[in-house]
Amino acid sequence: MNFVLIGVNHKSAPLTVRERLAISPARLQEATQSLLSVPCVREGMVLSTCNRVEFLTYQEPAQADLLEFIRDFFAVDTTALRPYMYEYRASEVVRHLFRVASSLDSLVVGEPQILGQVKESYAVARSVGGMNSNLEPLMQRAFTVARKVRNQTSIGISSVSIASVAVDLARKIFGSLQGKTVLLVGAGKMGELAARSLMQNGASTIYLCNRTDERAVALAEKFSSQKISGQLHTVQSIPFSSLHDYAAIADIVVSSTGAETPIFNRQHAQAYAHRRKQRPMFFIDIAVPRDVDPEIDRVEGIFVYNIDDLQAVAVSNLSNRAREAADAEAIIRAEVERYAKRMQSLDGVPSIVALQQNLEEVRQIEMRRMAPRFAGLSADQMQAVEQVTRALVNKMQHAPIQAIKRAAQEGDRETLATIQTVFDLEGHSESAATVEPTQAEKPTKQDCPR
Repeated sequence: MNFVLIGVNHKSAPLTVRERLAISPARLQEATQSLLSVPCVREGMVLSTCNRVEFLTYQEPAQADLLEFIRDFFAVDTTALRPYMYEYRASEVVRHLFRVASSLDSLVVGEPQILGQVKESYAVARSVGGMNSNLEPLMQRAFTVARKVRNQTSIGISSVSIASVAVDLARKIFGSLQGKTVLLVGAGKMGELAARSLMQNGASTIYLCNRTDERAVALAEKFSSQKISGQLHTVQSIPFSSLHDYAAIADIVVSSTGAETPIFNRQHAQAYAHRRKQRPMFFIDIAVPRDVDPEIDRVEGIFVYNIDDLQAVAVSNLSNRAREAADAEAIIRAEVERYAKRMQSLDGVPSIVALQQNLEEVRQIEMRRMAPRFAGLSADQMQAVEQVTRALVNKMQHAPIQAIKRAAQEGDRETLATIQTVFDLEGHSESAATVEPTQAEKPTKQDCPR
């Protein structure tokens, strides 16, 4: 399993590091294509969320320097990044991917959004040729395992997300959201989840703002007619050009856009503070890269919380789900072991195919040698001879095939080699293997220095 994965997440790296490697949805295809252009990388996928940036590859051989790729693509000094990055190989990659897809490695354990994000990255990789005979079955198994964890545990029994944890933080800050005015910047999935959670927690007035005004209008219409938590709410879309006018009257600003630079700076905050006349204002920034310049926190009466500040709130969520997480981890362990055995069993496939070809060739040779003696047989009699000889061959190959499968599953390469020698399979294994890459696809010494 020449799987190699390198990345950073909320556990390994602070926000200041993660946002330097963040990839917007608009650049995801470009990043994936760049990853696939790295010598020795045969298949690849890029996953970039607010809490992680990861590069998953299948390599032949496993020699590609992914840190060099990161240095070139992001134009960053990887010497400074290296302490924050993790690297997994072979079965470690399988386990990590299963845990990520199942939301066991998330800031908010059990949140369902990560599986959708993994699927989006998979779709992009597939569209540019990054999914073939190695990563494709791995990803499909990861999706199956994630569904299994959801179905067989209670880890996702209640609706949780980074957005809902952000709203929990706002509720802790104010004690109650009743009568509070909220400005929600960003009308994507995260914004929709935040709007629903805000209404469930009693926020009376919510202004929705998005760089594309139509999305904010559509989301406002979706919620304006709904009665959530037994009360009606004022949900109004505002044009992006009026962002700062409405920010000044908001008690809480929750921002989750895909902007590459901050949309709120210290000068804006000073203007808000002047208009609010000592009434406090809270920014909850759940975007990566950040939407809110951290310098705003220095303005009197303005308080800023970013996605890393949510970790303390998320810890209580994890303690409530500890048992479900333990059950999910047990499923993951079993699935990783099953996948590893399946991959090991594939080591025996060339030998099995070669054995079958070898015995069939012997049968064909003997049939041709005996052809003169069969000359007087009818068509039905010849068919009977064919059936008998094929049945004999099948019985002869049954025991060695089972031995090959056992040796492959146990990683017993010595026994595999012995079976190959006994049945003279060395000359057949290469031709019997699954489709070889073309000459142009095969790594060269210049591409993949050893």
